[in-house]
Amino acid sequence: MDSDTPIACTLSAAGLSARLAEMKRLGRDALLSADGAGTLRFRANGDTRARLEAIVAAEAECCPFLDMDLREEAGALVLEIRAPQGAEPVVAEMVSAFG
Repeated sequence: MDSDTPIACTLSAAGLSARLAEMKRLGRDALLSADGAGTLRFRANGDTRARLEAIVAAEAECCPFLDMDLREEAGALVLEIRAPQGAEPVVAEMVSAFG
């Protein structure tokens, strides 16, 4: 996470709406738990992994200030979302979108 990267998303309003809808669908289908700090746990299966990888890749394009780490841990897929100081509301919005 580069502290010189602007805290800004390049998605259009329609793109943002579509992305948040996909996060909501994925959360409904596979979310096990989430905390306010940006750590989410999902059911571990190939479909969920592919969908999460697609979201992580897409977010890296539109929101390069975010640091997203996807890993498997204790039989679950764990997505950790981190952001620089000042971007905590963005992380909270993403966690909320999945939840």
